[in-house]
Amino acid sequence: MMSQRNRLSSILLLLSASFVVLQPSYVYAENERFIMISHAPDSDPWWNTVKNAVKEAGDIMGVEVLYRNPASGDLADMARIVEQSVASNPDGLIVTIADFDVLKKPLEKALRKKIPLITINSGTHQQSQALGALLHIGQPEYQAGYGAGQKAKQAGVSHFVCVNHYITNPSSVERCQGYADALGIKLGNSMIDSSQDPTHIEKKVQAYLRRHPATNGILTLGPTSATPVIRLLDKIRLAGKIHFSTFDLSDEITHAIEQGSIAFSVDQQPYLQGYMPVVMLALYKRYGIIPANDMDSGPAFIDKNNVNSVITLSGTVR
Repeated sequence: MMSQRNRLSSILLLLSASFVVLQPSYVYAENERFIMISHAPDSDPWWNTVKNAVKEAGDIMGVEVLYRNPASGDLADMARIVEQSVASNPDGLIVTIADFDVLKKPLEKALRKKIPLITINSGTHQQSQALGALLHIGQPEYQAGYGAGQKAKQAGVSHFVCVNHYITNPSSVERCQGYADALGIKLGNSMIDSSQDPTHIEKKVQAYLRRHPATNGILTLGPTSATPVIRLLDKIRLAGKIHFSTFDLSDEITHAIEQGSIAFSVDQQPYLQGYMPVVMLALYKRYGIIPANDMDSGPAFIDKNNVNSVITLSGTVR
C-alpha cells in the first residue's frame, strides 16, 4: 500500500509535469521582419558594433533585421529610405532621429500604418515621443558633452576646438555645445566643420591650432575625426601635451587612451543601441510587452583606469 509520503511525492511529480506542459511556448509569427535605418555613411566604422548587435539579436530572437543607411550620410536620402521601408510594411522600424524635421513626415506614415517604431542614437526623448515611437534608446548628447567638458575643466582646459565631422546632424552640435557650456566658454568659432575626409580633417585642425596657439583642449566626436587628430598630434609632437578627448571607441582610440595621448572617451555603448531595440520590438509584437521608460545607453567614460576592460572588445561589442 502506498505510504502518505510516496503519495505526496507522486502528486508533486504529476503537478510538475502538468506545469511543464502548460508553460507557454516561445511564440512568434513566421517571417517577422524589422528594418533599422541609420543616418551613418558607409565610411563610418563606429556603426560596425551596432550591426554586430543587430545580427546577434536577430539570430537570438528568430527575426530578420535589415540594416539600411544612406551611403554618403545624406539626410534627404535617409528620408527616402524611411519612406521606402514604411511602404514595404515591415513588422517594426528602428530609426535614428538624425534630423527631426527631415524625418517627421515619412515617419508619420509609419504611425498611420501602426508600424511599431523604436528610435535610437540621435535625437531626444521628446522628439521620439512626438514621432509616436514606443521608446528611445540612446545617449543624451548635450549632457554627455557637458560631462566631457566638466572633466576637461578639471584638467585645466581654457581654450578648445570641437572637431565636428557631421555638422548637419543636430546631435553633434549638442555635444560641442555641452562641452563649451561646462567650460563656461561660448562655442562660437571653437567648433569647426571638418568634413569626413581624413586628410582634410588633419589639415583643418592643424590650421586651427596655428591660428589659435592658446588652444589646450581638443574634442572630437568619433573615430572619423579622432583618428586623423591622433596622427596629427603625433606628427607635431603634441601627443600627450594637449588635453584630447573624444566620443566613441575604435582600436585607434583605445590604443591612444592606453598610450596617454587621449585623456578619455565618451562611450555611448552602441551595442545596446543595436541589440535592445530588436529584442524589445520582438517582445512587443509577440506579447505586447514594452518597457515603460526610455533607455539611456550612455554616457560611460573610458580612460586609462578602465581601458583594458574594453580594449579587446573594441569594434565588436564596445
